[in-house]
Amino acid sequence: MPKWQEALSLLSQVVRGADMPLRLALAALLARQHILIDDVPGVGKTTLAKALARITGLSFSRIQFTPDLLPGDLTGGLYPDGKGSLSFKPGPLFAGVVLADEVNRASPKTQSALLEAMEEGQVTVDGRTYPLPRPFLLLATKNPLEEEGTFLLPEAQMDRFGISFRLGYPPTEVEVQLLMGQNPAELIPELPVLFTPDELLALQTEVASLHLHHRVALYIVHLVQATRRHSSLAVGASPRAAMIWARMARAWAFLKERTYVIPDDVQEVAPYVLGHRLLPQGEARWKRDHVEKAVAEILKDTPLPREMVR
Repeated sequence: MPKWQEALSLLSQVVRGADMPLRLALAALLARQHILIDDVPGVGKTTLAKALARITGLSFSRIQFTPDLLPGDLTGGLYPDGKGSLSFKPGPLFAGVVLADEVNRASPKTQSALLEAMEEGQVTVDGRTYPLPRPFLLLATKNPLEEEGTFLLPEAQMDRFGISFRLGYPPTEVEVQLLMGQNPAELIPELPVLFTPDELLALQTEVASLHLHHRVALYIVHLVQATRRHSSLAVGASPRAAMIWARMARAWAFLKERTYVIPDDVQEVAPYVLGHRLLPQGEARWKRDHVEKAVAEILKDTPLPREMVR
């Protein structure tokens, strides 16, 4: 069994009944993309982040975002070293897997401190740049039902998240098991470590090299262009969205044990790549179900690529 298949199996032991989100999370890691989980509290977001860090052998850090959180609380800063000079003390962003919990509760200034980390894998403090660990995955959460005391995430930051999804409520039997004292999260310390950081980096490189036929690339561009023309959308997908879409499609193909991308890969990841990027018109602004409906219409109306030679 390939290691990534074993990883999915292990993740499903601690986050039960969420097969699609688990596959998406692993695909995002392989595609070097960050994750936004837009869901209510208590459905397993922290458990997923901890389990992912455990099986990948990456260090883990959880940051609770609050209105009084400052950029330096994330990045770290310069502190006296007791020898008459200043030395850099890394902040909680310096981990392999970082859980940014309730990211929309922090001020826009603090949120903006994440942009450099997400885009370039580094932070700049007092004019000096410090590289973050590699691989680096930011998994952010926000509650879609609570607006009081929150700030809208800037579009520039939303565009840095590779995918967005909901975990959803667990199946009935899983909830019964929780009530009976069978908490899957307690299994996390017992999970085996499947990868070294170098192995993960090698897998990411392999995924990035998967074949993307020109016709499939053109198909992605046509889909992106269609989002910009759709009558129910105020803002369509950016060129960055198209590039991320292609990377996620490659990772999806890899998880299906293929060395090339097919249109099905593009279509299956579409709602998760586009869901947080597209802005509906008028009163439907920020409502994800309107976006998902528009994406479904675009996928249906855009012609598939013709025969492809691999």
